[in-house]
Amino acid sequence: MNILLLGKGGQVGWELQRSLSVLGTVTALDHDSTGHCGDFANPAGLADTVRALRPDVIVNAAAHTAVDKAESEPEFARTLNATTPGVLAEEAARLGAWLVHYSTDYVFDGSGTRPWVETDTPAPLSVYGRTKLEGEQRIQQSGAKHLILRTSWVYAARGGNFAKTMLRLAQERDRLTVIDDQWGAPTGADLLADVTAHALRHLQQHPEAGGLYHCVAGGETNWHLYAKYVLAQAQQAQPAIKIKATEVAPVPTSAFPTPAQRPHNSRLDTTQLQTIFGLQLPHWQTGVERMLQEVLS
Repeated sequence: MNILLLGKGGQVGWELQRSLSVLGTVTALDHDSTGHCGDFANPAGLADTVRALRPDVIVNAAAHTAVDKAESEPEFARTLNATTPGVLAEEAARLGAWLVHYSTDYVFDGSGTRPWVETDTPAPLSVYGRTKLEGEQRIQQSGAKHLILRTSWVYAARGGNFAKTMLRLAQERDRLTVIDDQWGAPTGADLLADVTAHALRHLQQHPEAGGLYHCVAGGETNWHLYAKYVLAQAQQAQPAIKIKATEVAPVPTSAFPTPAQRPHNSRLDTTQLQTIFGLQLPHWQTGVERMLQEVLS
């Protein structure tokens, strides 16, 4: 299998370099790669890359993920999240290649408390959500064989993440305030990468299984409970760690105004993914605990 991986330097892209390596030859590119264009701001250049490499599978782990910044640069966000993925889909369709693409819980408005299923009507609240939804639609309309995985609250040991921020702040401040009215499931980049590799192997034998799926870790939490879990686990794993914060106070989203509106309900139902691909997605705490062990070691 000849695989083209785009966005190799991001959290998911880094893990995909590992997980996809057992499936075939992986050409991994980023926005600053030389030799072949991997820059999502240059859709024509990316189209040339696909035509030159003629991959069997294109895995797109690149995106404009700066949610608040997207509000002030909507056209740039649209290029990265919608226009370029659409061009990749058209090139994949011409080649008969698979396109794997990652989307987001932000395509929904976050209402209610029921986990969102794939057939629920999207209603994004932000530029980021709208451009990611448009990217999904362009891929679906292209005629390309595709696998779109919507996910949420992605983290990795590599790079910055919410858990690392909480650990740092808890060692600097006496009191932390953390949002408690946004619900979802922290999902490891390593889990997404492993699911992708498993799904691609399955799709080689069962191409009819392609389409749109929700992919998040099991269970649910909010940012406040997530923060408390991180600090408790860190203290247990490394008793010598100096946690200064004696209180982690819950606050509503309104306490932290941001340019982009966040969904309150980011729960995603993964029944379809687990059933079709024969998977069991681990509880979110399993991945977070493992990540913390790596960060603290």
